[in-house]
Amino acid sequence: MRISMVSEHASPLAALGGVDAGGQNVHVAALSAALAERGHSVTVYTRRDDPHLPERVPLCRGVDVVHVDAGPPAAVPKDDLLPFMPEFGRVLAEHWREDVPDVVHSHFWMSGVAALQAAARLGTARPPVAHTFHALGNVKRRHQGAEDTSPPERETLEPAVGRSADTVVATCSDEAFELIPLGVPSSRIAVVPCGVDTELFTPEGPAEERGARFRIMTVGRLVPRKGVGLTITALARLVAEGRDDIELTVIGGSRGPRDVLDDPDVQRLRAHARREGVEHLVSFRGQVPHAELAAALRSADAVVCAPWYEPFGIVPLEAMATGVPVIAAAVGGLIDTVVHGGTGLHVPPRDPDAIAAAIRTLRDDPELRADLARAGVARAHTRYSWAKVAADTERVYRALAAASPTGAAESRIAPLPRRAAARRATGGARA
Repeated sequence: MRISMVSEHASPLAALGGVDAGGQNVHVAALSAALAERGHSVTVYTRRDDPHLPERVPLCRGVDVVHVDAGPPAAVPKDDLLPFMPEFGRVLAEHWREDVPDVVHSHFWMSGVAALQAAARLGTARPPVAHTFHALGNVKRRHQGAEDTSPPERETLEPAVGRSADTVVATCSDEAFELIPLGVPSSRIAVVPCGVDTELFTPEGPAEERGARFRIMTVGRLVPRKGVGLTITALARLVAEGRDDIELTVIGGSRGPRDVLDDPDVQRLRAHARREGVEHLVSFRGQVPHAELAAALRSADAVVCAPWYEPFGIVPLEAMATGVPVIAAAVGGLIDTVVHGGTGLHVPPRDPDAIAAAIRTLRDDPELRADLARAGVARAHTRYSWAKVAADTERVYRALAAASPTGAAESRIAPLPRRAAARRATGGARA
């Protein structure tokens, strides 16, 4: 099959750990590569954010990344990209007229807007469109409130993407339940999880050097909703009990190891650790190349993933595949992937006392840690390999191609009103 992936802000070539670079980048890159391994031809369309990037870059055999000129060729926060989606869609349509894909798979709601408008431009040659949200605006607003920086148009456009796509590929059961109140028929929802690189993330292999303290680790973006501050508070609670034999390593951020202290999120979290009296027990590593992450994980006794909410979460899978027990907030995709008492421990969201109790449990029970580690490896390698995820995704694509004759549907995504686009482009107030 000829597959077009659309990922407007999350390039599969981007360095991970920054504000807008994380699980979606990994998902698009790994799924595309695994589909290519199955014999498909994949083109990933992402927005050009650097004037020096070539138009087409090979990612691996069978996968090309195309940089689309839409908006300035510079880094733009993803929540400010909506005014450029009409141009993004126009360029997509031009590419697809020359070589109509068998299926389109858009990632994140703005990519859905562009992809559906582009598909509609092809008229009777319209390809079927699958869509993965990766995050839902109504869930984000529920948890972040006034801190949500999404454009106000998301409230209406995102549900329209869900209703207009031929299939919505949800990454967990919790997301599937959230889609139904948005008007997405359950008959058009398929649940296919994210995956993990089971060749890179294995229990065997080199591990980074470490000291004698029990090491907990967090990995990922350092934005507040990821809950790293909660883990720092949990560490402080343990220290207050006299447990100063525990340390925290924080991986992620917008800077590399050399200038990690210049990262605003690191500065915020360091200040929090200082106030809690545990700054000497918290180390910030900055960005770690994905190829080196397994060695870092092997140095940890436990990985803590305590987001306020999480559409899926790849880090718990990477930890499980590496043989590291996971302490996970019982939210979103973490409910599916981490088995409480089986591969890790669930804690209520936003509960540092519960995180502290879970750390204490794992610290004091090496036998439990070993059991959780073995089960985590087995679960990750049998249920969440990218090969299995690609096979499940391929089945969705083939069903789409069989059930959606060319031109059978039209996009119900209205073009972005010019006044709204102009207001967004000039930095108008957010709702």
